[in-house]
Amino acid sequence: MYEFLMIAFLVVAIILIGFIMIQQGKGADMGASFGAGASNTVFGSSGSGNFLSRTTAVLAVVFFVLSLALGNLSTSTGESTDDFSDLSVPEQEEQLPPAESNEDESSDVPPVN
Repeated sequence: MYEFLMIAFLVVAIILIGFIMIQQGKGADMGASFGAGASNTVFGSSGSGNFLSRTTAVLAVVFFVLSLALGNLSTSTGESTDDFSDLSVPEQEEQLPPAESNEDESSDVPPVN
């Protein structure tokens, strides 16, 4: 179930990116920059939307629904581990003696007293 939703999520995301990239913006006409964009109404001069804008809206809704479903599935699965369930003292590591130092007279490091 999770894998199917993840694949559907990726396919919808790629298709949504494609539909967004091929759309033309409302202000993309040359006349809109010189004041000829007065024919734009609330929904634009082409009406309430064409196939591309409606398909983009539907894909966006599907994308968000799949995102919420995947988020819900990913948080509800898995084991819940309690950090305080094991309160035992960790085992002490063995302390090693310090390494023997070879005091070299040609060293630039001053000796520690």
